[in-house]
Amino acid sequence: MFESLGDRLEGVFKKFKGQGRLTEDNIQDGLREVRLALLEADVNFKVVKDFVERIRERALGQDVLKSLTPGQQVVKIVHEELIELLGGETTELDLRGKQPASLMMVGLQGSGKTTSAAKIALWLRRTRKMKPYLVPADVYRPAAIDQLQKLASQLDMPVYPSTTDMNPVDICVDALEKAKEEGCDVVLFDTAGRLHVDETLMEELSEIKAKCQPNEILFVADAMTGQDAVTVAHSFDERMDVSGVVLTKMDGDARGGAALSIKSVTGKSVKFVGMGETVKDLEVFHPDRVASRILGMGDVLTLIEKAQDTINEEEAKDLEEKFKKASFDFEDFRTQMRRLKKLGSMEGLLKLIPGMGKLTKQLGDVNLPDKELARVEAMINSMTQQERRNPDVLNPSRKERIAKGCGLQVSEVNQMVKNFEQMRKMMKKMMGGGKKKGGLKMPKLPGMGGMPGLGGGMPGLGGMPGMDGMPGMDMEQPKRKSATKKAGSTRKKRKKRKK
Repeated sequence: MFESLGDRLEGVFKKFKGQGRLTEDNIQDGLREVRLALLEADVNFKVVKDFVERIRERALGQDVLKSLTPGQQVVKIVHEELIELLGGETTELDLRGKQPASLMMVGLQGSGKTTSAAKIALWLRRTRKMKPYLVPADVYRPAAIDQLQKLASQLDMPVYPSTTDMNPVDICVDALEKAKEEGCDVVLFDTAGRLHVDETLMEELSEIKAKCQPNEILFVADAMTGQDAVTVAHSFDERMDVSGVVLTKMDGDARGGAALSIKSVTGKSVKFVGMGETVKDLEVFHPDRVASRILGMGDVLTLIEKAQDTINEEEAKDLEEKFKKASFDFEDFRTQMRRLKKLGSMEGLLKLIPGMGKLTKQLGDVNLPDKELARVEAMINSMTQQERRNPDVLNPSRKERIAKGCGLQVSEVNQMVKNFEQMRKMMKKMMGGGKKKGGLKMPKLPGMGGMPGLGGGMPGLGGMPGMDGMPGMDMEQPKRKSATKKAGSTRKKRKKRKK
């Protein structure tokens, strides 16, 4: 998300920061690069023009020109203007008023309305403790009804039994009554789409709106279509007065033109973004956090929220005690690896940590630890329960059996076990469980446990001491005596014995 734009802006800011003092000329040169970067990101031309003009006016102010760090001041201005461009504040769903509340999903065919309806339903259940009712009202697209019913079944949610011979308006009206009978407090209408905006579609949607009076009308757009998504959003808004936007496939959009243009063009805020194919891959759109990601500042708050959704506080405290006593075993480690996978790919997590996003670029084609974690888990799965709970029993014959069981070399098992033992010792010191001299207290983010290597503060993800501290991965080994020194000392001992 926004990778290409972030890379271009990073280059511009390096030039700004390299200037001892800023003048009107070098500010104009820098802003020309910013303009080109935004246009390449498929941002609306008028939006780019206004955005750059606002930055120019502020950057030429006396506060910047006389500042001791003018380059940093310009970055601060761009950050603040980006937040405004993206919508300013986080806009939440308004489901107050009549019960059950209702959401109406509108948009073109193929934009992701059906999947987004299921994602938002899951989000409402998890965050607002609501009981959603899904309504398939698209009777035209083949298998649209089956798709939503299947998703509802996976999520264990009630769904209206629509059929293709029913009228979409009647489906939505009847569904509100059925939702009351089921005891549901929010209804999500998955309406039909077309390949383009047409009068028949708009009339049908307007009739559903008039009879059901939904609390929210969410326009669902494919972020990868760029300015086309903004144009269509404007057309829908003129007819339907949409209350917000859901951008899908944001994980595949490296430019981000739709997200950066849609608020300025339509006046409607982006409320959610789809970040993957599964029903859990939905994020609330926070303009300030997205602006920070674009400028390479990371997004620690999103990382914390993901961790809190995945991790139990009591388990985190138990794990911390195990670290202090160095009783952390392979079963604990496997549990933490599985939790880490639930948070997403390692590459995605690194991009949320300030300064760590560049690491993924430096690695290039080198595999990030996701595959390594899978190899380590395969080794642990090949162990017996006794071996997982008591790593000290692992002798050469057991390691050979484990290697055969997971299809790896004995040397790889040896390396993993060795790194695991080093990690245990390191974690004991980091968590303050060792001697006072060696004890190292890691900083913690508010309300979190301890995850060394991510700046502290990730409960239950436990001792992941940086990328190189994981068993099975290259880890800096302690310095050993060279082979020549060893040979020299052996010869001296032999001479002494002869004497």
